[in-house]
Amino acid sequence: MNSETLPARTTTDSTHPATGEPAAEERRPGAGADHAPAAADQGEAEEFVRLFHTEHPDQPVPLARRLHHIRAQIDQQGTYSHTEEELAFGARVAWRNSSRCIGRLYWKSLRVLDRREATTPEQIHQHLCEHLRQATNGGRIRPVISVFAPDTPAQPAPRVWNDQLIRYAGYRQEGGGIVGDPAYVGFTDTVRRLGWQAPEGAWDVLPIVIETHQDKPELFDIPRDLVLEVDLTHPEHPHFAELGLRWHAVPAISNMRLRIGGIDYPLAPFNGWYMGTEIGARNLVDANRYNLLPTIAEHLGYDTSSETTLWRDRALVELNIAVLHSFHTAGIKISDHHTESRHFLTHLEREEGQGRTVPADWSWIVPPLSGGITPVFHRYYEQADQRPNFYLDNDAKNRGKGGCPYGH
Repeated sequence: MNSETLPARTTTDSTHPATGEPAAEERRPGAGADHAPAAADQGEAEEFVRLFHTEHPDQPVPLARRLHHIRAQIDQQGTYSHTEEELAFGARVAWRNSSRCIGRLYWKSLRVLDRREATTPEQIHQHLCEHLRQATNGGRIRPVISVFAPDTPAQPAPRVWNDQLIRYAGYRQEGGGIVGDPAYVGFTDTVRRLGWQAPEGAWDVLPIVIETHQDKPELFDIPRDLVLEVDLTHPEHPHFAELGLRWHAVPAISNMRLRIGGIDYPLAPFNGWYMGTEIGARNLVDANRYNLLPTIAEHLGYDTSSETTLWRDRALVELNIAVLHSFHTAGIKISDHHTESRHFLTHLEREEGQGRTVPADWSWIVPPLSGGITPVFHRYYEQADQRPNFYLDNDAKNRGKGGCPYGH
């Protein structure tokens, strides 16, 4: 998973590549959820369990007995419980089915953390911190998903308001400028009203807002030692460091609903490692984000008087060189878009060899830099809603646009 964002185009980024829509609204994100707890879908449950037994035939409980047990649970309680093995399989297949993700070659490597027993905001916060600890792995980023309690007819599931576990705050200035990430000005205002003491710096990590059915929303800071960051430098332009740019190492999407066998898990944050373009061609470049191309072009002495000088393109390439160089120098795992494009075609070949359809959204699979010279460009991809999968609900859209479990 290159994450940005459970974490899509090779992104777990939280804005759509075409629209670039902002990630946060100022209204209470947990209000007005469009996916109220409902009974589990029995047909979807049976379809999932049959898939699980087909791909894992050596089960101690025969398929017929497991199906009978699930039907009885749904009849009596309106839902049923996944075994740990079913949960892990379902989370991995959800990644395999994610049509916006270029990094699905690695779907079997997803580390699944079963957190369904966590009930209080404090417990959830501890598990989210542990998620970041395991995912960061000293810079050797690992794909991880933490699955918390599902929605049931008896009890709504916990949620977090953040679209990713790690995001930078944005602050409006009196003169109209913004310090920090412009896409998160609204969310920053919200958490300040909830009591967050904002440092008002350019790279302040936002607190996590956790909401459970029996508690008011609570703010929790992420310990600084769990936020691995990279200062951006350039291999050929030493003065590039004067720009003071940085980015964090783990993109963990936290606002997408995981659906497995007719059951919804609204809190299932996931991550992979970054693909460089998610930072260097989206987060730091999009007009509604840091919009740094003019700054970089000026810093590098490019002629910006006319579009025909291609100053934007030149600045974009140099920024992406800086991102990849800086992560590699720091020993932090990151991927480039050419390599991941080839890996996606390998994934296609493997899945087709297994007789499985690979749904893909062209606008997310093709990288945002030099897309036409990558092997994923001149291809037709099927669109299909295959389950298990990840979904972005309307209430979550007010926190942020969803990305891909590969997470960039």
